[in-house]
Amino acid sequence: MAEPTASTDRPTDLGDVLRRLRRRADLSQRELAVRAGVPQAAVARIESGRAGDPRYRTVERLVRAAGGELRLHVGAAAMATSVRHEEQRGMPAVADPATSSPDEERSPDDEQRDVSAVADPAASSPDDERSPDEEQGIRAGRDEEQGTRAGRDEPLAPVPHDGLRDRAERRYPAHLDVWEVREPKDWPGAWWAEWYNLPPERWPLPLPPATYELSRRHRDRRRWANWVRGAVAVRRVTGPALPLTSWRFVAELPYGDLLGELRAHERSPHLQWGGAEPAEEREVIIDGVLVAAEHRRLGIGRRLVRALVAEMPGAGIQVARAIADGPGVGFLLACGFRLEASRPAALRLDRPAGSGPAVSGARLPPR
Repeated sequence: MAEPTASTDRPTDLGDVLRRLRRRADLSQRELAVRAGVPQAAVARIESGRAGDPRYRTVERLVRAAGGELRLHVGAAAMATSVRHEEQRGMPAVADPATSSPDEERSPDDEQRDVSAVADPAASSPDDERSPDEEQGIRAGRDEEQGTRAGRDEPLAPVPHDGLRDRAERRYPAHLDVWEVREPKDWPGAWWAEWYNLPPERWPLPLPPATYELSRRHRDRRRWANWVRGAVAVRRVTGPALPLTSWRFVAELPYGDLLGELRAHERSPHLQWGGAEPAEEREVIIDGVLVAAEHRRLGIGRRLVRALVAEMPGAGIQVARAIADGPGVGFLLACGFRLEASRPAALRLDRPAGSGPAVSGARLPPR
């Protein structure tokens, strides 16, 4: 692919184009150098702008090895100047068939070329006998050619992190995904981030300005996670199969894969002691929030809770409650819940064969 430039007076940033090509082809500098048969140092010098004026053959080999195409375009003004120079030197100018005079004689070779051009199957007359299979094949070939040409002409996407530099003012690898480090959890090397909440002055290691994944497998997983974040949609499930006091929300991908679900139900606090039930005092109790294991920590659970909270005012409900333990407590706190002073007891009912019900609880009854 040739990187289009807006003006021929402004030289193309060859290093930027090469980095974009490498990112699209998922090649490191070393891998591109091996494919092109040039030293890695040459690739590094070209990308950093220290190569000066690299040889055309070197540039062509690098661009082709990265899956690109190098094109040269000669404008009409340059062509006219070249023709004048040839005429001044006494050499015959090459006649352009499109601008030749009708009085000029045509050679047999010209006639044969014209006949061959008309005989092209893709451009032949509609009166020619052609089978449906041939028609379909011609159309498929034309569509494929147009698609390939459109793909080659499509501008290269820039490297998202091209402006970032490390402490030595070096660029980060173009073919990997780089992100800024603002807190310890952004850096895989911060081993303490998941276990300890330390102040900055007690961090065992200084944080780098940015980081990246060397493993392509981890990088592709991160790209997939970013795609899921943008593609997942949350909606409320309604219908006659659900009770009126039941709330259900699902998180789905565009093609229908279910990634998460939230279930809740309405409750009135007056059911505990009886009496009238004011509609404005109803509450919603979260029964559970479940997200597929491979899609956790992508914000899907929070989006489910936010969807529930957004529906509450329309139902005249202002309070949501939940009971959780372990990681669920931290999740609900991050969603805006707060801890209450009451400590509910955890109870379980077992029914052994041949005996009455036995109740075991986390709290002992008062003596």
